[in-house]
Amino acid sequence: MIDPRPRDTLAELRSEIDRIDAALHHLLMERGEIIHRLIEAKARQGGGSAFRPGREAEMMRNLVLRHRGLLPLDAVEGIWRIIISTFTFVQANYSVHADISGGDAAMRDSCRFHFGFTVPYVAHQSATRVIEAVAASSGDIGVVQATRVGRFGPWWRGLAASDAPKIIARLPFVERPGHPAGMPIFVIAKPLAEAAARDVVVYGVTFAKGGDDGDDFVSACAKHAFEVLGQIEDKAGLSLMVAANGAAGDLLEFIARAGWADAEIAEIGSHAARFDLGLSEKVAAQ
Repeated sequence: MIDPRPRDTLAELRSEIDRIDAALHHLLMERGEIIHRLIEAKARQGGGSAFRPGREAEMMRNLVLRHRGLLPLDAVEGIWRIIISTFTFVQANYSVHADISGGDAAMRDSCRFHFGFTVPYVAHQSATRVIEAVAASSGDIGVVQATRVGRFGPWWRGLAASDAPKIIARLPFVERPGHPAGMPIFVIAKPLAEAAARDVVVYGVTFAKGGDDGDDFVSACAKHAFEVLGQIEDKAGLSLMVAANGAAGDLLEFIARAGWADAEIAEIGSHAARFDLGLSEKVAAQ
């Protein structure tokens, strides 16, 4: 049977692509105009942080869930990360301070994927130096590997003071096998007065004497779904970085009930819940 539909010519298809490209560009410029109005509105209301980690996490989840078609998900996620991070930079210039003590290549790739090339990238040889740089800045952010202690000890102690920088996000917002920037990293910034995502709260816990209490605490965390992200023992005792999500309950109450009176605990930040795309797709298929 002969197909009655007229076939597209190459010239017609290229013309359609040009039309879409122009529309995309105009939409980006329109987004820029709205950001300009947003800056003015914030100024009238006394300012506010340009970083909205909870909103960013939700935007990226919605993006990957609705994505269909020929364009690889890696590409579309990377495009949106650049759009979001660059427009954040337009609102308030900032630099990204990166801990490269575990290697520069993977960290640089992650930073460029999540923040693009417009945002300045500053390398440091330890997470401690990153925290110090963020604390001394007017609004920069830092990135450190989320599950690596490193040879410089429990860097998270530098986040313990109430006015110290805090963890505000965990990247990537959408986890999946083969992610081009899948290395888990924490984003650190000065404490957010608003817009902090608190699905998961991260604590620094120190047992001054170390020993059995610390070992018992680690075992108990595993049974109660608290995630121990890092632990190291030094002159100050056994220090741990522990993540507590809403389902696991309140870590402070857990420690109090268990009777670990010698435990020192400080909230060192929070972030949006991790979203595993592969797991979500498996659940949806059942």
